[in-house]
Amino acid sequence: MSDSVTGTSGTHEAGVHTGRLRTGLDPRAHRIVYDQYRTDDGDPVGDELRLISEVDRAHLVMLAERGIVDARRAAALLDTVDALRAEDFAPVRARPMPRGLYLAYEGWLVDRLGQETGGVLHTGRSRNDLNATTVRLKVRGPYGQLLDEVAELARVLLDKGEAHRDVTMPAYTHGQPAVPISYGHYLTGVAGGVLRSLAGLLDAGREIDVNPLGAGAVGGTSVPVDPARTADLLGFTAAVPNSVDAVASRDFVLRMLSAAAVLGVLMARVARDLTWWTTEEFGLLRMADDLVGSSSMMPQKRNPFLLEHIQGRSTAALAGFTGAAAAMSTAGYTNAIAVGTEAARHLWPGLADTTQAVTLLRLVVDGAEPDRERMRDRAREGFTSATYLAERLVVDGIPFRTAHHLVGETVLGALDSGTPLSEAARAQPDVAAAAAGYPADWLDPETVAAACAHGGGPGGTGPDEALARARAELVALTAESAARRARWADAAERLSAEAAKVVAVSSDDVPPEEAAARVVAAR
Repeated sequence: MSDSVTGTSGTHEAGVHTGRLRTGLDPRAHRIVYDQYRTDDGDPVGDELRLISEVDRAHLVMLAERGIVDARRAAALLDTVDALRAEDFAPVRARPMPRGLYLAYEGWLVDRLGQETGGVLHTGRSRNDLNATTVRLKVRGPYGQLLDEVAELARVLLDKGEAHRDVTMPAYTHGQPAVPISYGHYLTGVAGGVLRSLAGLLDAGREIDVNPLGAGAVGGTSVPVDPARTADLLGFTAAVPNSVDAVASRDFVLRMLSAAAVLGVLMARVARDLTWWTTEEFGLLRMADDLVGSSSMMPQKRNPFLLEHIQGRSTAALAGFTGAAAAMSTAGYTNAIAVGTEAARHLWPGLADTTQAVTLLRLVVDGAEPDRERMRDRAREGFTSATYLAERLVVDGIPFRTAHHLVGETVLGALDSGTPLSEAARAQPDVAAAAAGYPADWLDPETVAAACAHGGGPGGTGPDEALARARAELVALTAESAARRARWADAAERLSAEAAKVVAVSSDDVPPEEAAARVVAAR
């Protein structure tokens, strides 16, 4: 069957050229909105084993350095774990797992190395503190991706805000034209909310930078472990000081979902605005062909359907927060499956869908072009300069409430006569005196917007200063995010180097005491 269709205008790829639309959907948007048709669910077993084995490597290095475990046994385990990682854990995947993934993995190590060596891996540790640690490592990837996408959205909003700073449009309240602003002023305002959300997400992630390893099941351990050392090797900034808190808390799940939900509410509201403004009735914005969809039946349609996906996906974190909070509220403050498993599982779709909504909104903002003339006409036709006229009367000594009434009558006169507001003002006896001293264009929306230089309005130097402050804030926030990522990456390299040292200095046939001393000396 052919994948193309032939018509009077030539041959076009089916599903790409629709007659009205000449390009396919942006590939980044396509991956997001059609991913429900994919069958690739990733590799959850391999992902979890990689996290567990990373913690194992840090734990073994620390145990060898402290002399808790014979350095040669630690080296044998490190070598075997590294080999298992190189095989993508194939031997473990083939084993039955009646007691769960971790015990199948540990059981394979014991079978391979014997109890004397394989059996020391879990010294001074429980699955409780192990799970509390691995979930923190697991979230680094999707959390970091969300931070990157939010920062990029803020950058695009600020760039477009600056580019469209002189495109006058109505600000809307209750769906009606209110006062004149610029499209750039609107986008810069949205950027302010996005930057606050970025700061909120960074705050929400501080808990994943503390190390729960060493807390054991819930009451710590009598084995003299060094949580500060494993914290350093795994890229944490510190160790959790209380063992109950270490295994009981997954507060970061709630905080991340909460911060993502706040961002989601903002995105849904912006998507609602853009949905209205891209309608034929409003006609304020136009999307490129690669950001809209067609109709399977109606050939004239240009549907900005990505905005609907933004609205839908932006609520995922809110739903996740509700589910996670409900699950946690059933558990006591100790290690609990309801917290560590049932509540935490809501984090992954919440972060993923929020990230996708951010990406789609960025593509839309970047690709939407304002219709300058239409925006100006709507600002003029909506009498958005009326408030400014009332304020000018106040400057002439008229009480504001009286001025409000007079301008309302002036607007009615303009509607009845079909004249611009400036002409109606000159025809209104109680307003004409104030209007007489101004030039003909004094009530043009562009002029009024430029005059509103106070209270964060679109006029004067305020917009330039707001953009500069926002860009400086974005630089600071992205630097904080990048520093975290660098610390995690540096720790991974350092852990590999430290593990290699343990293996190297333990390779000679020396007494255990000497091997332990060599490990400490090599640190």
